[in-house]
Amino acid sequence: MTASSANAPGLRAWLTSETPSSPLQARCIQVYLGWLGLARNPLAMLGLAIVVCLILAAIFAPLLAPYDPIAQDLQRRLLPPGTPGNLLGTDELGRDILSRLLYGARITLYVVALVVVTAPVFGLLVGTVAGYAGGWVDTVLMRFTDIFLAFPRLVLALAFVAALGPGIGNAVLAIALTSWPPYARIARAETLTIRNSDFISAIRLQGASPLRIVTGHVVPLCLSSVIVRVTLDMAGIILTAAGLGFLGLGAQPPLPEWGAMISTGRLYILDQWWVATMPGLAIFTVSLGFNLLGDGLRDALDPRSSR
Repeated sequence: MTASSANAPGLRAWLTSETPSSPLQARCIQVYLGWLGLARNPLAMLGLAIVVCLILAAIFAPLLAPYDPIAQDLQRRLLPPGTPGNLLGTDELGRDILSRLLYGARITLYVVALVVVTAPVFGLLVGTVAGYAGGWVDTVLMRFTDIFLAFPRLVLALAFVAALGPGIGNAVLAIALTSWPPYARIARAETLTIRNSDFISAIRLQGASPLRIVTGHVVPLCLSSVIVRVTLDMAGIILTAAGLGFLGLGAQPPLPEWGAMISTGRLYILDQWWVATMPGLAIFTVSLGFNLLGDGLRDALDPRSSR
């Protein structure tokens, strides 16, 4: 028996203990049980596999792409899928579609990553402060949130990009500015359910400041709901970014952004269908992956929906 096989049962027992001896062990047990719940959902694992493939395609795009994504070869323009050397065909300028899809994954992941580290954080801050403070602070912050919720996300993003100017940076900023209100609503609802709990009252009696209570106890309890909502919102973020690129307000040519590729390919949709279909399938697959993963995380992290 090897050392690793001997340590495996001990590690499993440590991760499934009903009496954790430290906060670290308690967190590890929670993560491990959540992973077990996620692993039992085949659709969630399929979504996770799609998301992992997106990340790997973005990281290793220079190694996986057979050609430069912006290199033009007019002698090989509009070649159909299956052509030797061009697995998914070429576009109207002879650029390899597979290479452009792989590099386009980088832009998609860039947009998703920047929105994830901005919009949920701001929404979580607004929601927890509004829910814990109550009174006029709650009223002001929630009415400010309602103003953003009153407009469709894509329309509001178009207004921001039109004011800021086209470009991938301004598109990310516009998407982030239109994505935070749902997180604020979720965080406020969670905060309202726990702010009068006995353990919060005990912490308050110990002399903890409101800032300490919100950041140290309220925010961690809201994270699971926010994480699920973030995963489910990724499809909408990707579609919004693709919509801005389709309208020419997102990533500018010659960057291989999937929405911009569909915009140029729509001119050839009847005869050279693959020019617009391939990036459309990429958007569909990635959005489906995030939705499946979000559904699985909701079942794994929310005890009210678990069996």
